[in-house]
Amino acid sequence: QVQLVESGGGVVQAGGSLTLSCSADKAIFLINGGGWYREAPGNPRELVADINREGSIKYGDSAKGRFTISRDNVKNAVHLQMNNLNLADTAVYYCLARGFLQSLPWAETSRWGQGTQVTVSS
Repeated sequence: QVQLVESGGGVVQAGGSLTLSCSADKAIFLINGGGWYREAPGNPRELVADINREGSIKYGDSAKGRFTISRDNVKNAVHLQMNNLNLADTAVYYCLARGFLQSLPWAETSRWGQGTQVTVSS
């Protein structure tokens, strides 16, 4: 059973920073890439940032110049550093991790995290 652990959400003032992390037990699920998505009330889930197994990165328009996604092979995690946060960044942030189950190492798969709330206050 793959369980992604998301952390780092919370309440921050506008202009502040947060770092989100998404990790898994390496003995069960080996992460080689992934992305962060967010969903604000009344809006569809949108891509924030993604990093693939080769290290290529893609950012959503709202994240460009402010957010940085990275992959941490030691911690088996994907991180999202968010700087200069504004009110429009308030949303539930979801991790989509891609990788291999140790029990099925020939087939890449993906898993969603449970979501973590980010609230930016004025």
